[in-house]
Amino acid sequence: MDSRNPGQAASLRLAGSRVVPGGILVIFFSLLSLQDAVAHDPGLSSLTIRQRTNSLEATLTLAVKDAAQVAELDEDHDGIVTQAEFAQTRSQLETAVAKQLFVAPDGKVAKAQSVHSRLDQNNNVEVLLNFDGVVFSSLEIQSKIIASLPFGHREYLQIQNSRGETIFQQLLSAPADRATVEMPDVHSRTAAFEAARSFANFLCLGVKHILTGYDHLLFLFGLLLVARGFFSSLGIITSFTIAHSITLAVATLQVVQIPSRIVEPLIAASIVFVGIENLLRGDIPKARRMVPFGFGLIHGFGFASALREAGIGSGTGGILLPLFSFNLGVELGQIMVAAVALPIIWKLRENPMFIARWAPACSAAVVLLGSFWFVQRVWMT
Repeated sequence: MDSRNPGQAASLRLAGSRVVPGGILVIFFSLLSLQDAVAHDPGLSSLTIRQRTNSLEATLTLAVKDAAQVAELDEDHDGIVTQAEFAQTRSQLETAVAKQLFVAPDGKVAKAQSVHSRLDQNNNVEVLLNFDGVVFSSLEIQSKIIASLPFGHREYLQIQNSRGETIFQQLLSAPADRATVEMPDVHSRTAAFEAARSFANFLCLGVKHILTGYDHLLFLFGLLLVARGFFSSLGIITSFTIAHSITLAVATLQVVQIPSRIVEPLIAASIVFVGIENLLRGDIPKARRMVPFGFGLIHGFGFASALREAGIGSGTGGILLPLFSFNLGVELGQIMVAAVALPIIWKLRENPMFIARWAPACSAAVVLLGSFWFVQRVWMT
């Protein structure tokens, strides 16, 4: 029971409604200045070392935008690397990779006998290095190339035996750019430890990806803004989770793929749709669960780019663990955000002034920011 008189209590509630939603709007509009913020740029590449008969094969997979940081691939500086440009500049990239990737069987650095590269249809660059005449019991790898890439970049290292089985996995970074593994016999306890470490690494990567995925978060915010309570919010989050888990899996496993140039504008359009629907229909419609499910399918393709651009899913082995742990990390990130945001939204919805004025204002902000991203991704990228 509020001990204050009704007039005083009402004035304080109105004052609170002006501060908190106003702060939300300030945060939204401040994001408009972040034109260089990219929601689906996890800074992730992959390095796969395969053991062959008396030899090793190393495949480094980079998103073309990251490969362009290592060598000057975009000759005309138009933001697009064509096959013709890549054919002219590939030798620079191959030389740079060969100089910065160190493979040391039994502690002795091996020299690559051949280096080849290609630009694939997914706009990824693959650099293939062959090390002949290599017989060893332990292997050390150092990827200094990570230091040439944007801050926070991660490199997913896999080592496979001669049967194509992944026996070692680790996420490398600029401060921790090396790994050592005993081959070919790996004790089950060591293998289990490495699998657990890889699981934890991709779990954290998934959490980071959703927490920095401003468009995904804004989409969920627009949906939850008009949710009336716990079960409505739970239905929205569950529908979104099921949908993007489906497309994350089928895209990473290459069952269905949609180019990022199509997915990214569609994600922005989904934000605009939700904001407009809030303005036109007010409180949550009964069929609202179909909205997060339908658009969640599109957002799942966006999540998949974080793994696909690193080459995960394009080779053999080591797919299911990163896929599962990354997706679980995304869900944990969603729960973290919802646990903070939903109590605030529910408390604000107790105030009629919030429902009448600030909720529509927030929805309008959602429309504006979604429209900005749509224009940016269609005409400014």
